[in-house]
Amino acid sequence: MQNLKNLNIIGVMTMAPFTDDEKILRMVFSELRKIKGELNKEYFNNNLTELSMGMSNDYKIALQEGSTFIRVGTKIFK
Repeated sequence: MQNLKNLNIIGVMTMAPFTDDEKILRMVFSELRKIKGELNKEYFNNNLTELSMGMSNDYKIALQEGSTFIRVGTKIFK
């Protein structure tokens, strides 16, 4: 990625499975938060600042798990 001078990676993103099971959602969001930390430490010198996770059905849990970006299209256009 060092050759991609015009690319500025600022974070990571996930979409959790569509489920009402809070335990599964927390596990998915928590795992991405850990992965972001590992990537920051190993490759990005703590420059990954954004964590995009959470959609209309699970954004509250995503925010509790550290999301900095949520996607709530269905909630807006319902």
